[in-house]
Amino acid sequence: MAGGKMSARQKMINLMYLVFIAMLAMQMSREVLSAFGFMNEKLETNNISTIEKNKQAYANLATKASEQTEKFGKLNTQAKKIKQYSADFYSYLGELKTQMTTDLEDKKAYESMDKTTFLDTYFFKGDNYTPKGQEFLDNINAYRTNVNATLGEGSKFEALINSRFDTNDVIDSDGKTVPWLKYRYEGFPLIASLTNLTQMQADIKNSESEILNSLLGGKLEESLSLNNYKGIVALDKNAYFAGEKVTGKIVLGRYDAEMVPDNVILNGKDYKKIESGQVIIDMPAGNIGNHDIKGKIAFTQNGKVVEVPFESSYSVIPEPSNAVVSADKMNVVYRGLNNPISVSLPGVSDNNLSVSASGGNLTGSNGKYSIKPGSGKIATINVSAKLSSGKTVNSKATFRIKDIPAAMGSVREQYGTVRMPKSGLANSPISAGLPDFEFDLNITVKSFKIKVPGELTIIVNGTTLSAAAKKVLNKAQRGDIINIYDIKATANGYNLKQVLPVNIELTN
Repeated sequence: MAGGKMSARQKMINLMYLVFIAMLAMQMSREVLSAFGFMNEKLETNNISTIEKNKQAYANLATKASEQTEKFGKLNTQAKKIKQYSADFYSYLGELKTQMTTDLEDKKAYESMDKTTFLDTYFFKGDNYTPKGQEFLDNINAYRTNVNATLGEGSKFEALINSRFDTNDVIDSDGKTVPWLKYRYEGFPLIASLTNLTQMQADIKNSESEILNSLLGGKLEESLSLNNYKGIVALDKNAYFAGEKVTGKIVLGRYDAEMVPDNVILNGKDYKKIESGQVIIDMPAGNIGNHDIKGKIAFTQNGKVVEVPFESSYSVIPEPSNAVVSADKMNVVYRGLNNPISVSLPGVSDNNLSVSASGGNLTGSNGKYSIKPGSGKIATINVSAKLSSGKTVNSKATFRIKDIPAAMGSVREQYGTVRMPKSGLANSPISAGLPDFEFDLNITVKSFKIKVPGELTIIVNGTTLSAAAKKVLNKAQRGDIINIYDIKATANGYNLKQVLPVNIELTN
């Protein structure tokens, strides 16, 4: 096209060709800008979903901390700090995004957001940063430092946090070292920078979610070092008559039959009766009163001697006066369930006990019973026995009656927010469970509601999606959050009062 004399027709063809190439370039630019906009919308939607999920996790951890302060109190304090750092940084980014789009009449006119002026003047002044640019960097660095400091040195999340909020200099494609802020934000279209900030907000919320999941997993990972073992004294009985021998075992937490100690000190003296990693207690009970059992077990680990202390106590009593009643699961009994109850009286065989109950239906014998509470709030176990001396002992124990806790909806035995393909959800039954509940329950889902974004809620009877539910599900897109809620279920024939929802994030 460039050589020789061209005809008017050839010149026109060449001109049209150049115009066509320019139009393609313009079209590509518009498509890229729109793609950034749609990506920003999707990220913002996902952020909303993650925020709601994190709220539930924070609430769950707070509840556990109130019930078991010693176990979860410190973790809840950590979570509160991370929540505050995350909220402050997330809000700061949100305010910056608002400033970036203040002058735009149409916040979704992505094809017009091709200017670079705002952040180029907001963050940079020549080769240096403006105070606002430095403030932006300081906020990122502060968030990374504060979260890592809260989790503690050596946290398994340290590398993840450092990677997601890294502001170190970058080597560009030409091999030159470029400051991170310039590399990521200088000269970029407005919509690209806006999406970049939304992604950073997503990193904040995802980091919170992953940390919370670890904290709610039942404390942070515990070391298997011998320094964390605890000596446990397990007596055959808690009280003894004068003249009896104290019998039982001393074992280690995380007991291993092949773990034989180098030596044992029991009540200040060397003790040699050791079998299969257990220290077998066999000694006189002593006089009436309280007696201590304490000492240490020594092991060799990595060439060093590690001593594990143990301590317990027992009482020598002249004669029993009260029955010993304990709930096998906890200090409450649950309505609608057969709650196992153990009943014993020191010095009296189980078959010589007379056991009855009020506030529920009692079944069983020989020290092992079950009580199924009624509609009241209190259940009482009454025990009586005639001792060999002829004396009759009467005792009772009172238990609070509680409803079965709220169950959790699940798909494929997963709770909370579950990522899976649309076809998987269409063919998977909706279930429910109580993962932290001590009882084995036969939970049956009777009905549930399914909500697809932008569609009407569908009520489904049974456990699998109906034709109507599958029809609205087919309209969902990748990344949509499908909400399964208002789940009605029974546990061992008892109607559960509440079943928490389960969310499904579609992967295709």
